[in-house]
Amino acid sequence: MAGLPAKQMEFAREIMPGASKIGLLANLSDPKAPPEARELLAAGRGLEVEVTSSDANRPEEIESALQMLASRGVDIVIVLQTSMLLGNSRQIAAMALAKRLPTFYGYRAHVTAGGLASYGVDLEWCWRRAASFVDKILHGARPGDLPVEFPTKMLLAVNLQTAKALGLTVPSSLLVRADEVIE
Repeated sequence: MAGLPAKQMEFAREIMPGASKIGLLANLSDPKAPPEARELLAAGRGLEVEVTSSDANRPEEIESALQMLASRGVDIVIVLQTSMLLGNSRQIAAMALAKRLPTFYGYRAHVTAGGLASYGVDLEWCWRRAASFVDKILHGARPGDLPVEFPTKMLLAVNLQTAKALGLTVPSSLLVRADEVIE
C-alpha cells in the first residue's frame, strides 16, 4: 500500500529519534517486497537517513541477515511485510532481541510475538472481509462483479516488554496514539 512504508519509517524514527542508520530485513523474492523496499529507501533519502538492506528469502537465512544488519551498526530494523517474514515472527523477534536490534513491523502479529512496534493494516479485518467475499461467491455472486476493497484503518501497536528488554523508552506521544500497548 503506497505511503505505508514511509509512515513506518517515520514511526521508527520517532521510537529512535537519533537514528541515522536504518536496516531493512527484506525478503525480495516475495513480489510485495521490492516496491516496499524502494519506498523505504526513498523515505530514508528524504529524511537524510542511511538505509541498508539485508535479504532473507528462507527462514534459515533470517539470523545471518539480522547479524549483517547488526554488524553494520543499524539503529533500528524495519521488517518488510512478506508472508515468509510474517510466518517467522517469533524467530525474528527472538533473534533481534538477542542481537539488541529494535524492530519495527507492518503487522501487529509481529508485536504480539515479541517485536517492538508495528504500523499497518489490520490482518484480522482483511481475513474477515475475505471470508465475506467467499460467502458471496458461494451464494452465486460472480467474482468479477465484486468490488475491490482496500483497508482504511491502520493499527499502531507497541510492545513495552520488548522496549524494556532493549533499554528503550517509547515516547509518550507515540503511546497515546497506539491502538494497542502490550505491557
